[in-house]
Amino acid sequence: MATLTDKTMLSEDAFKKIDREVSKYPADQKQSAAMAALRIAQAEKGWLAKETIAEVAQVLGMAPMAVYEVASFYNMYDLHPVGKYKLTVCTNLPCALSGGVHAAEYVKQKLGIDFNETTADGKFTLKEGECMGACGDAPVMLVNNIHMKSFMTPEEIDKLLAECK
Repeated sequence: MATLTDKTMLSEDAFKKIDREVSKYPADQKQSAAMAALRIAQAEKGWLAKETIAEVAQVLGMAPMAVYEVASFYNMYDLHPVGKYKLTVCTNLPCALSGGVHAAEYVKQKLGIDFNETTADGKFTLKEGECMGACGDAPVMLVNNIHMKSFMTPEEIDKLLAECK
């Protein structure tokens, strides 16, 4: 069981969730829960600071660098603070050919930010994404790594932004 220390940054609830994920693997392979543990930590903290990554590493019995390598490889993990709404626009070739680049440019213009930037009010962060596996629904956007939005025309983007405000 994960234990709380004086320098704990994650809540007891987060530790319980991580323990539940760790229990899905043989005891000598708890590092297999790294992705799930990072997801839990990010959901609680909003992003993954080095200290949070180190805490996850400690719970999993891994070197902090090994957990950082996982967190820095996948674009669903945020290594810097992001806005309340993280919008990831797919600009991979099939989406790009079907309007992904135009959708990204439209979002940039509407929000006044570029990729990897956050609006001044902290509401929106814009990210560029690779294939989301929905090429037939292009252009595609992912909201907060959870909700996939398809056929993102300027009208649909306007609706999404209005819903988020």
